[in-house]
Amino acid sequence: MQASKTEGRRKAEPFYWLSATKPRTSSEIVNEARDALRTVKTQRPFTPTDEQRKLFGSQFSRCSQSRSPSVFSFSTSSSESRPHSGVHLSPLAHKPILIISEKKNEASSVFLPTPPVDAAEVRKVSSAWKGLFRTTSPKDLFSDEVKLDFEEPTMMMNNLDRSNNNCLAEQKLYTSFNDDSRQLICNENNSRSGSGDFVEGTPGKFSLQLQGESDQMKEPGEKSSQSSTSGQKRRVKGLKDETRINEWEEEDFFWHTEILPILRELEKREDNIEHLCLACTKLYQALDEGNMLGKRFKRRNVLLKTLYKLVDIDSDPLSLKLAKIILAMKVDGKNLLSVCKLAFKICRNKKNDFIVQNDTLLDYLLQVLWNEDLQTNNEALVYCMAAIKSMSEKDKLLYKMVNKGAVEMFLELMKQINNIKEHDTYFYKLGHLLVQLTATLRILADCALARRRLSDSAAIPELCVALEQRSSDKDVCICIVRVLSKLSTYNDFCAALADCSRCYILFLALLNKYQKQQDLVVRIIFILGNLTAKNDQSREQFFQEKDSVNTLISLFQTYYDLDLNAPTCDHDTQGKKHLKYPSEAEDVLIKLIRVLANLSIHPRVGTALAAAHPAVGLLVTVLEYKSVDACEELVINAATTINNLSYYQVKDSAVQEKKLHIAEMLLKLLMSDNMDAVVEAVRVFGNLSQHREIRDFIMQKKIYKFMIALLDSKNREVCFPACGVLLNLTVDENKRAFLMEEGGIGKLVDCLQDFGPADWQLSCLICKTLWNYSESMTSAASCFGGDTDTLLVLLTALLDEEVELECSLDRGIKDCQRVYWEREFKPVAEKLLDRIQSHHSSS
Repeated sequence: MQASKTEGRRKAEPFYWLSATKPRTSSEIVNEARDALRTVKTQRPFTPTDEQRKLFGSQFSRCSQSRSPSVFSFSTSSSESRPHSGVHLSPLAHKPILIISEKKNEASSVFLPTPPVDAAEVRKVSSAWKGLFRTTSPKDLFSDEVKLDFEEPTMMMNNLDRSNNNCLAEQKLYTSFNDDSRQLICNENNSRSGSGDFVEGTPGKFSLQLQGESDQMKEPGEKSSQSSTSGQKRRVKGLKDETRINEWEEEDFFWHTEILPILRELEKREDNIEHLCLACTKLYQALDEGNMLGKRFKRRNVLLKTLYKLVDIDSDPLSLKLAKIILAMKVDGKNLLSVCKLAFKICRNKKNDFIVQNDTLLDYLLQVLWNEDLQTNNEALVYCMAAIKSMSEKDKLLYKMVNKGAVEMFLELMKQINNIKEHDTYFYKLGHLLVQLTATLRILADCALARRRLSDSAAIPELCVALEQRSSDKDVCICIVRVLSKLSTYNDFCAALADCSRCYILFLALLNKYQKQQDLVVRIIFILGNLTAKNDQSREQFFQEKDSVNTLISLFQTYYDLDLNAPTCDHDTQGKKHLKYPSEAEDVLIKLIRVLANLSIHPRVGTALAAAHPAVGLLVTVLEYKSVDACEELVINAATTINNLSYYQVKDSAVQEKKLHIAEMLLKLLMSDNMDAVVEAVRVFGNLSQHREIRDFIMQKKIYKFMIALLDSKNREVCFPACGVLLNLTVDENKRAFLMEEGGIGKLVDCLQDFGPADWQLSCLICKTLWNYSESMTSAASCFGGDTDTLLVLLTALLDEEVELECSLDRGIKDCQRVYWEREFKPVAEKLLDRIQSHHSSS
């Protein structure tokens, strides 16, 4: 009997007891049994290394406005004269339709040889297994789900108590060897066929067959007919065969000692779900320990048939365990489709959130998505992606997903789909997969980490390609546009989208194709609003596309008609007012008018839009039939756009043509309780009051009193446009007296004192108003009354350069303010101070 090479190993005996404090692996035990039985030295059975036991390799590594106030006629050089971009709307709100890994028990199970049985018992076992492994197809995977509390069990240790007689009896399973050294080939009773059922054999029974003799045992003088090279090849082949034999022996031993007992537990089909879940957990851990996960496992079909019989049990915790094991066995074809449906059924039920988050199902689903063929298994991938989408709605799994490279994986999958052309058979079938894929990307777009991955992986161009290829598939278009609408709220993605040369053509084509598809139209309009809010280049690019403005006007008319004919229900049966949200038609109009407002900032585009009578007519109509209380955002956006267009003094301006009618509509806004609406109306009056007809209208309707009252607001956004209207009114000499009569002079001086060096633009505007007002004065006291001395002190202080320098903290702001102080404020303030001083001293 030969001693083992392992250091510290005890003397070989027919049998020996394993120390409970020093558990051995299955391969060590097999080795010891083999040493005790064989009279020749054989190679130690192959034992998988830790690296070979891992579930996953490195497959995932491959995945690699500020508003500018209105212009006033007194000064065309003022920076306040440019139109503003209006309100920057908040992003569109639309909802789409991690895993604590099961830790392997650190304690290794100890495996002992299974004792042989007599022939009668073998027949009994064989008969029982034939009944156990009969073919069963899973029932409907979409039955009602039942939520059960489940506690993750730990791996059970194998029983260490085996009798000495069992070990001795094991020797009967082997034949003895003669004295000659012979090469052995093990022919296992079980069939090796990959398809069909296996013939179950008694554990450990092998037939040994002699094959050739070694060169060392040949008679003296006998010469070999083989060359030294062929002899070396035989030795290498013999080593490989022996290694393979050892692997099969170890697998067979592990199957009967560890896997088979668990399958017998599952075969009982008890009503105790917790017991079945515990057995599945033990089975998964045993398969992992024995390196039997995957397609290389010899008895894979037998195992899968047992698992399929349990699928029809209505228990999601159990189904989760089964799905994980089946996926780990790398099934394909209809079996893959069935298990992906099962995974989707589990994940879509929110009652299962806890058990899904605390299991490793996600890892296997990502493996399927990365490894399976896109065309062959497209239906299975749809359910796999749908299950992943449901998982992405849980923050814990979302971050785990991103960290595992899922974003890169999804985009790589999208590239593969985009490479399949329309004439291909699978083109339309893959649309369902693209819907699930883009719906998942929309959820990921809310995660900052995922957005960084999307940006690094150039997601925008790939999404645009998919959108153009699938423009006839409404569902795909909606899902992709939802992703783009979310990403366009971030500057880097918005810039990337603007760089896609065909994006505007694509968006216009979709708007014309799906004009009455509100959920698609509203998101495309929202994207265009974000693009045109950024820079003049985007505004001009969109405007230059054929029929761009006509498309917007057509949509405006369509949704105006829908909104006009829609029933309104702002009150309940008791007359109590509800908190009203914009209707679907109003939502489109709000975002569409925002696009017009942003486009009008560009001088050439704004000039063209000011002369577009249909567009201006619709904007005025909104002010006519909508009140601020009915839809605040829609009315304010319309007023903002009219203000922008009123800046352009063009020959055929539709705004100038309708200016009196617009003034009537603005009067309603001034009377409202909404301060934002009031400010927008005042801004429009600031531009329109450059025309004598509007100034007469303001005096006739006593709107000037309202403007003077606004100076008390102490709010720059309110005071600036109100002061602009007053400045334009002082252009007419016959209208200047109202300032003194209504206490306007005192309030202007108060504003100059309140804002002063903090806002040189407003201070300049006040000085210009006082300069116009005092043009024909003969005495400072009679012109400015009791505010004369205060005004003199203020002007003297504000013209002091040291005061100007002390007011600015930031260097950039200080430089800008100094330029404006020198070029705009100082010339007007010096002239006004000289005029007051000259008339003040003479009086």
